[in-house]
Amino acid sequence: RLYGRTTTSGTPNKQAMTIRAPLGVAGLIIAANTPIANIAWKVFPALICGNGVVLKAAEDTPASAWLFGEIAKQAGLPDGVLNIVQGLGVEAGRPLVEDARVAVLSFTGSTAVGREIARTGGERMAKVSLELGGKNPLVVCDDADLDKAVEWTVLSAFSNAGQRCASGSRIIIFESVYDAFREKLLAHTATLKVGPGDDDDFGPVINERQLNIMLSAIETARGRGAAVLAGGGRLTGKAHVKGCYLAPTVIEGAGPADEISTSELFGPIACLYRVPDFEAAVTLANDSPYGLTAAIHTRSVDRASEFVRRVEAGTVSVNAGTYGSEPHMPFGGVKASGNGSREPGTEAIEFYSSLKNVYTLVNPERV
Repeated sequence: RLYGRTTTSGTPNKQAMTIRAPLGVAGLIIAANTPIANIAWKVFPALICGNGVVLKAAEDTPASAWLFGEIAKQAGLPDGVLNIVQGLGVEAGRPLVEDARVAVLSFTGSTAVGREIARTGGERMAKVSLELGGKNPLVVCDDADLDKAVEWTVLSAFSNAGQRCASGSRIIIFESVYDAFREKLLAHTATLKVGPGDDDDFGPVINERQLNIMLSAIETARGRGAAVLAGGGRLTGKAHVKGCYLAPTVIEGAGPADEISTSELFGPIACLYRVPDFEAAVTLANDSPYGLTAAIHTRSVDRASEFVRRVEAGTVSVNAGTYGSEPHMPFGGVKASGNGSREPGTEAIEFYSSLKNVYTLVNPERV
C-alpha cells in the first residue's frame, strides 16, 4: 500500500532509500453532494498512511458519515482512530482547521471557504489539500457524433441534479452544428424524469437556500437577455412537494462574463454558447476563474490532442462527460478549483504522508 524507493548513491558502500511516515492527525471536511465517495477517498488513504482521522461531516448529509463510522467500528477499527464530528462549518469545521494538533487538512467545497482554510492552515504550516469549485466546459465540434455528445451533455449537466464539482455547465458548440445539437439536446431534456424515486433521472437539490440561489441566477440571466429554452423554474407537482426540485434548465444567449456563466451554481443548469471554430472554443473554455474538468467531442485525434494540451483543467475527457474520474486516478483542479493538490490515486499517499530519506553506510570488510 505504501511505497518508497531505493536508488544508488554517489558514495561507495552507501545505501539510499526513502520511507513514508504518517503526519499525525488528519482533519477531513467533506461536501454533501457525493457523501460516501467523498468520505472514502479521504478516509482510506489517510488511515493507510497511519494517521488518525477527524472527519467533519457535511451538515446536509450527516447520516452517511455516521453510518460510515459505525461500519468502520464493526469492521474492527480501534476506538479513536476514526472520529466523526457533526455540526455547522463555523462550529465544527473552524476549530478543526485552527487546531495546531491537526497536521493535515483536506477540504472539498466552495472556493470561498477553501481560501479561508488555506490562509488559516498556512499560518500554522499545516499541509492542506483543497478540491474546490468548477464551471466546466464541454466542447462539441463540427465533426462530433451529435447523439453521443447530447447523451454526455445531459449526463454531465443534469445527473445528480447537477450537484457535482465536475458537472458540465458550459456547453460550447461549433456554429455549423449548433442548431442540430440544440434540437437534439432539448428533445432529450424533455424526456427527463425528476423526482425522489429510483426510476427518476435525478432528484432534488440539497436545500432551499441553494435552490433560491439558482432561481435568482436564472432570473438575472433572463433579465440580461438570455433565453431559457427549457426548465428555469421550481417543480411543484405532487411528486415534488417534499424537496427542492429544479427543472432541468437549458439557457442560451448568456454572455461569457455574466454571473450564470462564471459562478458555480451546483444545480441542473446548462448554458449553450456558439463559437465559429476550434480556436474560439478553446479560448472560451479557458475563459473561467475555474479549471477543474473539461471535455471535447470530436472524431479528430489531432484536435482532441490539441485540446487536451491547451485546456486549463485538472481532468480532461475525450468523447465522454466532464465527470467520471476514477478512484485510482488523481483528481483536482487548477486556478480557483484547487491549490494544486490531488486526491485520490497514488497522489493521495503523497499527500497524507511525509517522505523520510534513509542513508546507511555499510562496511563489506566486516561481513
